[in-house]
Amino acid sequence: MTVPRESDRLLTPAEVAHLFRVHPKTVSRWVSSGKLSAVRTLGGHRRYRASEVYALLDESGIGAPVESVGP
Repeated sequence: MTVPRESDRLLTPAEVAHLFRVHPKTVSRWVSSGKLSAVRTLGGHRRYRASEVYALLDESGIGAPVESVGP
């Protein structure tokens, strides 16, 4: 079994919203505007590539909250 790298990790809308300190609906709007891309799960839920999210976070200059997201 291969362990995914951190950059391959997928984040939920709530995790992304927490990192940017915005509402999860805002994250969905970012996808519509092309600011961020999403991957759909088999169940139809949106997930976001951690590498892309953290790059956008660095670009925005907001910085992550003190506590980290997930393991």
